[in-house]
Amino acid sequence: MALNLIKLSVGTSSVEDLVAWQGSARAKGPDGLPRHVTRMWPRRAEELLDGGSIYWVIQGLVQCRQRILRLDEVIGSDGIRRCAIVLEPEIIRTATARKRPFQGWRYLPPGDTPPDLSRSRESDDSLPPELSSALADIGVI
Repeated sequence: MALNLIKLSVGTSSVEDLVAWQGSARAKGPDGLPRHVTRMWPRRAEELLDGGSIYWVIQGLVQCRQRILRLDEVIGSDGIRRCAIVLEPEIIRTATARKRPFQGWRYLPPGDTPPDLSRSRESDDSLPPELSSALADIGVI
């Protein structure tokens, strides 16, 4: 089974915000694909590239994921080597799961990943973050 990453989506308040950000030129690489540039290079890259995804935590809840396509080396203007996690443009909504704040990204084993929402539920209106959080606290979602 593929290994996944989990990452806080800083500055976004909804999945729609993440979609809008990734549609901007700043979020895309030279090939037009969305990417997330990080200082640390994953040591378990081979496992991530075997069908892994990055799960996005928005407002304290895992809400969606994107498949990881590849890892590109990026050298910043400061000369520091960084890792660009190149992502599939499609954002797949997942069942919400509460997640405490953390820094950077973390590995997420397959057994700890929230399930994808069925295609028929993807168009459902998303709940306000406060309500999703409260429902996750009591184990409803």
